[in-house]
Amino acid sequence: MSPIAIKTIQFFLSLSLLIVLHELGHFIPAKLFKTRVEKFYLFFDVKFSLFKKKIGETVYGIGWLPLGGYVKIAGMIDESMDTEALKEEPKPWEFRSKPAWQRLIIMLGGVTVNFILAVVIFIGLVFAYGETYISNDSLKDGIWVTEPVLGDAIGLKTGDKVLSVDGKPVEDINGILPELIYGETFTLERDGKTFQEEIPVDFIKTISANKDEARFIKPRLPFTISQIPKESVNANVGFKSGDRVINIAGESVLYQDQVFPILEREKGNTVNVIVKREGVEVPLRAQISEDAKLGLMIGVTYDEAEKQGFLKIKTIEYSLLESIPAGWNKGVKTLTDYIKGMKKIFNPDTGAYKEVGGFAAIGGMFPDNWNWPAFWATTAFISIILAFMNILPIPALDGGHVMFLLYEMITGRKPSDKFLEYAQMTGFFLLIALLLFANGNDLYKWLFK
Repeated sequence: MSPIAIKTIQFFLSLSLLIVLHELGHFIPAKLFKTRVEKFYLFFDVKFSLFKKKIGETVYGIGWLPLGGYVKIAGMIDESMDTEALKEEPKPWEFRSKPAWQRLIIMLGGVTVNFILAVVIFIGLVFAYGETYISNDSLKDGIWVTEPVLGDAIGLKTGDKVLSVDGKPVEDINGILPELIYGETFTLERDGKTFQEEIPVDFIKTISANKDEARFIKPRLPFTISQIPKESVNANVGFKSGDRVINIAGESVLYQDQVFPILEREKGNTVNVIVKREGVEVPLRAQISEDAKLGLMIGVTYDEAEKQGFLKIKTIEYSLLESIPAGWNKGVKTLTDYIKGMKKIFNPDTGAYKEVGGFAAIGGMFPDNWNWPAFWATTAFISIILAFMNILPIPALDGGHVMFLLYEMITGRKPSDKFLEYAQMTGFFLLIALLLFANGNDLYKWLFK
């Protein structure tokens, strides 16, 4: 099965699960408060349904337009814009007849379920798999900045140690880049001195312009030979798989980033090379090509790098009880980071709005092959996104209804049905505009980038 097909299946499976559970978050409290639910739909049934069945007073169905889902609650102005029933006197089973606090709980149910679902998934993931990461503190000689343009843009160099972002220590080296993208300031150590730097407001724009090199922060690893191709100019000079280059052209080297400048300087020359093989230093002579390469494949696993003392891999295992606060904290941090990202999107100077994506971007978050941990982690992240987006105070979203309900509870005055109808219509057109913008971004990137 092609990677696109696998991503598509995962996308629709995740989306369907999230929509159904979100709508259940509205459905269950509505039923508890004896409010009539006329429809419960996965996807939208514009003109016709793929499937529908009436059970009791509710029609359950699947629409053909996969842009979301909905529950149609009697006596409520929603995305269906069906206002005929509102011309009659309120019925006891209608949404508009219920106390404001009950209506508020019904409207908050969807986002509450989305957040709880994400936390439950995170709890399950940390319980089943624990957490494994490369300790940032273990990199005794700092990080490797693989793309100098991006490093210069933010003020980082190879050998720097990123100590904290916005005052919070960074424990996982893979967490450095996301923290820098979301953050405002960071503290680094260079040549034994500590500095605090501001993160440029347009750093996201710089990352976007250099997407192929976006993951420019890596651990410094040794120049270890993994394979010697038969066609290599150095195939017969004595190199073996597992050799670690420790000296080239008379210069001692410890890391890959120290070797590449020497290769560039000595391109076209034959040089002395010393490799460490099973604890023994072996001298060799090697030819460097005109394009500054040895013609060898290099690479070392993190486990092997740990054995050689270049880094330390930390693994945290959780009991079921321990996984609950760990999952909660992960859910809160994911939501907090997403809010930070949204703040940058709403600041035009960051250029982050150009990275807003629609369905293609969301689908692209899933892995190319079927991987259950990755699937559930992505589903949890999307659930957090849905919770946040739905609680925004925009008419037509849950947050818009919550905003008007809070106004009613504070002032004691309920907005008129006509006002709510116009607000719903305005919010609907705003959402359509946002949908077109996000998916237009996807289309633009696909066509021109």
